[in-house]
Amino acid sequence: MATLSALACMDLLIMLVCYVIAQRTHRAGIVDAGWSLAIMLSSLYVAWHHMGGDPATRLFIAIASGLWFARLGSHLLLRYFSESREDGRYAQMRRASGAWAGRVFLLFFLFQAGLALLFSLPAWLLTRVPTVDWSDHHFVWLTLAGLLMLIAWIGESLADRQLARFRGEPENRGRTLRTGLWAWSRHPNYFFEWLHWLAYPLIGMSAGLHVLWLYPALMYLFLRYITGIPFTEQQALQSRGEDYRRYQRETPIFFPRRPRP
Repeated sequence: MATLSALACMDLLIMLVCYVIAQRTHRAGIVDAGWSLAIMLSSLYVAWHHMGGDPATRLFIAIASGLWFARLGSHLLLRYFSESREDGRYAQMRRASGAWAGRVFLLFFLFQAGLALLFSLPAWLLTRVPTVDWSDHHFVWLTLAGLLMLIAWIGESLADRQLARFRGEPENRGRTLRTGLWAWSRHPNYFFEWLHWLAYPLIGMSAGLHVLWLYPALMYLFLRYITGIPFTEQQALQSRGEDYRRYQRETPIFFPRRPRP
């Protein structure tokens, strides 16, 4: 359990540093990048620390998971520094908190540290399973997990680039992106983020770690109903009004499908 204690301390330290930055800049969006980078460091740490674990799995966690969260964290960090205003979700949270905003955000950042630890557990569990416990089918599951993560990487990277290119054109201000992956889903970046979490239970199939199937369900719950889509949809309706309502009628909210005419 010493490893978990180290991960908890690391996540707490990262989020406290992010909180100080947020207090100085009055922009709490740094928490998103901090969350991703915390899981990246956790993946690298457990892959290095659990020397008795299966080498192929440890290498997969270090490279695939490390690169996934490094890309996501750097993308969010670059977006944070490229924008001068606070993310609408956190601006609304700040207004609602009033004079208690500092304390509310401190609790929020501490909560995010707990979530970072929670979503680091798949890497912690998988890197602890020794080689002798893996069946011959393990490399099949590992290959399938790698292919799934590659698809998710390509999809999320493409969705992010399409959105950044669209937002970079001044004439698109107040308009909604309806081409590319954004014609098939209103939140393709969230969908591919969720898809990536299916890789971990696939790796755990050989070891009987069926508890890892809980993580895609948890991520879907958070993205679809708690932290992701609800706030994003609310902000889009406030800024784009009827244009976004029409987009809602034409395009599925999460799982991609052919757009309606």
